[in-house]
Amino acid sequence: MPAPTITTGSTAVRAAAPAKLNLYLHVLGRRADGYHLLDSLVVFAGLWDVVEVAPAETFRLDIDGPFAAPLRAEDPERNLVTRACRRLAEAVGRAPDVAVTLHKRLPVAGGIGGGSSDAAAALRALTALWGLAPDDPRPAAVAPGLGADVPVCLHGRSAYFGGIGDVIDPAPALPPVWLVLVNPGIGLGTKEVFGARQGGFSAAGRLERAPTDLSDFVTMLEARGNDLMAPALSLAPVVAEMLDALRAAAGCRLARMSGSGATCFGLFGSETDACAAAAELRAARPDWWAEAAPLLPQVPAVEIAG
Repeated sequence: MPAPTITTGSTAVRAAAPAKLNLYLHVLGRRADGYHLLDSLVVFAGLWDVVEVAPAETFRLDIDGPFAAPLRAEDPERNLVTRACRRLAEAVGRAPDVAVTLHKRLPVAGGIGGGSSDAAAALRALTALWGLAPDDPRPAAVAPGLGADVPVCLHGRSAYFGGIGDVIDPAPALPPVWLVLVNPGIGLGTKEVFGARQGGFSAAGRLERAPTDLSDFVTMLEARGNDLMAPALSLAPVVAEMLDALRAAAGCRLARMSGSGATCFGLFGSETDACAAAAELRAARPDWWAEAAPLLPQVPAVEIAG
């Protein structure tokens, strides 16, 4: 899927909102205020929603695409894209006079940061539309108040995610890898998954060094895990079915759940193997969403036309 092109002036500004994946996710503890302390290696996949903004008399949010229905049923003021636009407008001292269209191509409540990535894309698009400097600190200042994943999505590059989302550090160089993402068509609420979690806490799992190749990378990831998988399985047993299906696919090197679920992913060494696996999964389970994509070192760079 080609990256959207950013255009400015009287035309629309469009920005990609890629799927965010947690290659591992450890829960390190819980603060007195109830927030959990996390440690994760976050990357982005070459699959995305698109956020489009254009000048308008008043603010408006429209949502289309294959996964639009759940969001259309909600109050648009609750949508993270709406909140991102209004808060950035307030921060820069102007009215949120934009018409926004969210092209929703990724599953909702899937553990792949969809809403957070959409909010980050809105902040990037408005930065271009409103002529803010690329290093203007105000979009980054707004991001934490929108949700724990929004800062890392705005960062837009492979990174270590820590604390309650307030710690973002560069990840080492990662080898080329293809991904297959699978979602069963159900959403899992992050709050519910954390509420179902039992047991103690894990140690941080940052990689001891940059992996030399995919085999080395897989070995490193196998020594780490996703601490939210057990509670997610208790709420959605279909997660186990997806993981088994991925592991059975030719060329799959590692299968894991992302975030709080229910989306799972497999790592593959080639585009051919990943695309074949995704096609086989769609044929075997037409009720599942399954797509192949490369791992992106960073969110696609915007292009300003005209």
